[in-house]
Amino acid sequence: MQHSGQMDQIMSPPPSAPSGLAGLRVLVVEDEAAIALLLEDMLLDLGCEVLGPVGRLPDALKLAEADAIDVAILDVNLAGVAIYPVADALRLRGVPFLFSTGYGAGGIDAAFRDSPVLQKPFSQDDLEAKLLQTAASA
Repeated sequence: MQHSGQMDQIMSPPPSAPSGLAGLRVLVVEDEAAIALLLEDMLLDLGCEVLGPVGRLPDALKLAEADAIDVAILDVNLAGVAIYPVADALRLRGVPFLFSTGYGAGGIDAAFRDSPVLQKPFSQDDLEAKLLQTAASA
């Protein structure tokens, strides 16, 4: 049975996200469930592969020390616990990361002031721009 090329076009899957982030493995460390889900959805829309999200420091450290990660998004404060041990582990491995916080760059420990900051609340465009900048710095 023959079918037209037009039918093939209709049945073919939609093109992948036009983002330069497609295929990146992104570790998400966020303790607020709603924000974690939002981040995950946004990253999937951008074509990323999401690791996590994780909301506890020990879980985040385990992933940061062992998993293949292209870039990480780190909530600065996990239920009152600072995320900096995870940032240290990523830095040692040469994995680029950015901080996600509602406090702005002023709320970042001096040792990490050179790291990119994604200010909460953020849009998908903000997220994409910061991730592209962060990934390019690797």
